Parts: sequence; C-alpha cells; structure tokens
Amino acid sequence: MNFRQLPWFDYGGRFAPLKAAVFMGLFVPAIWTAASYALDRLGARPLTESIHQIGDWTIRFIFIALVISPARVALQWPKLLELRRMIGVAACLYGLTHLSLYIVDEAFSLPLVVSEIILRIYLTIGFTALTGLIVLAWTSTDGWQRRLGARRWQKLHRIVYLIGTLAVIHYFLQSKLDEWEPTVMAGIFVWLMGCRLVSWRLGRGKLPLWTVASLSLGAGVLTALCEAGYYWFSLGAPFDLVLQANLTLDTGVRPAMVVFVSTFAIAVLGAIRAMFWPNKARKPKPA
Repeated sequence: MNFRQLPWFDYGGRFAPLKAAVFMGLFVPAIWTAASYALDRLGARPLTESIHQIGDWTIRFIFIALVISPARVALQWPKLLELRRMIGVAACLYGLTHLSLYIVDEAFSLPLVVSEIILRIYLTIGFTALTGLIVLAWTSTDGWQRRLGARRWQKLHRIVYLIGTLAVIHYFLQSKLDEWEPTVMAGIFVWLMGCRLVSWRLGRGKLPLWTVASLSLGAGVLTALCEAGYYWFSLGAPFDLVLQANLTLDTGVRPAMVVFVSTFAIAVLGAIRAMFWPNKARKPKPA
C-alpha cells in the first residue's frame, strides 16, 4: 500500500490537515469509553454502559456521514466529501465493537446471542443495520467502485438511507424511557431526506440555502409534533403542554430546538460563506 493512500492524505496524495484531525477525532469516543471503564466511572454495570456508549456513537457517526452531502453543497466545500468514507468506515467499526461487547456481556455464548438477535425485534433491526454497514464499508474502496461501476456502486450505497432508518428505529426501541436523543436523530433524518429529495428534483449538486432553512423549520416543527404525540399517546401527557414546552427553555432544551438549530446552522454558515468567500466565476476570454 502506498503511504499516500493513508487516511490523512487527500486524493491528490497531499497531506490534509482536516482529514488528519477528523481521523484522530474518530478515536476519541472509544478512548473515552475505555478510559472510563478502566477508571470505574461507568456506574454499576460498566460493560452494559460501554455497549450503550459505543452503540450511540455508531449511530452518531452514521448521521455525521449522511450530513456531509447536504453540508458540502450548502457550504460549497467539495473537500468535505473526502471525509465521508472515513466516517462511514468508523461507524461500521464502532458497530462491530458494539456487537463484540454485547457478545462479551453474554459470556461469549454465541447460540444465546443468535437467539436474542432473532427473538428481540430491536436487536434484529440493529443487526440488519450493522450488516448493511459492513457491506458499505467493504465496498467503499476505489477498487470496488471500479469493479461495480459508478452507477451500480451509487445504487448500492443508497442503502445508507435504509440503514439510517433502521438505526433510528433501533435507537428508539432500545432506549425505552430516554427518548431525547433518538427523537433528535429522527428529526435530523427527516431534514436529511428532505434535502435528498430537493437535490434529486433540482439536480445533483443543487440545494438552495432557503430550502435548507425551510426544511430546518419543517423538521423542527414535525419533531415537536411527534414528541407531543408520543407523550400524549404513551403517557397521557397533555398534547398542548408538551408542544408549548418546545417554545421555552423551562424544561430544558427540547429535541425540536436541537433539530432546528443544528440544521439551520448549515444554512447560516452557507450564507456567510457565500457573502464573504463567494465562488469566483470564470471571466470569459476576450474574442
């Protein structure tokens, strides 16, 4: 392997500080969890907490990888695309670690693990998503892209949206009582799908900033409505009171606010970039 193919080099073989920083950052959650385990800071069931933390970061990395495409267009920052493969592979490795820790927690009883995956629907969904991640990570290389051809490779890698859907469902089902972060992920996923649909309708590489901002507002409102509906249906909480809680900080930062602010920030940064660092159009050559 040519050393210039290592993750901290760009496609031109030059050292890329951004890629190097992101590459090192991908290890931080795992190191943090391992150190917390070693220092006995993960509560009464440290292995179970380790499983949850690594699993949470698997889903977070999936979503960070998904956000890169709309962010690249909105920010007019093509080099962001070079980070997507690295983050996607990291998501797969974290997912495999998540599964491995679960096997350890079950005392290495593979028959028990298999039966649990088959019988528990949230584990079935999670394992299906992990299988998809493995396929995408395995075929993420330039060599596989050449073997499959660009069109077939792109079709295969669109299953990442199905993986994202399964990851959100798995997150909701395994979280049980704490639905805050799964709700945030669901709202961001709605925004991502909206961006994907708009980009598909307008043409690849086209995503107006006003559309990004509008989708942020829509995703935030839908998140608030869904959260209010969930608490009304499952706990009998007044629908209107839960909905009103999204308009204040009295009960803390609600998922709808996180969804709106985090996605709207991409539109704001895109506007700032267009204002201060606009793309210089090529001047036509004189006749």
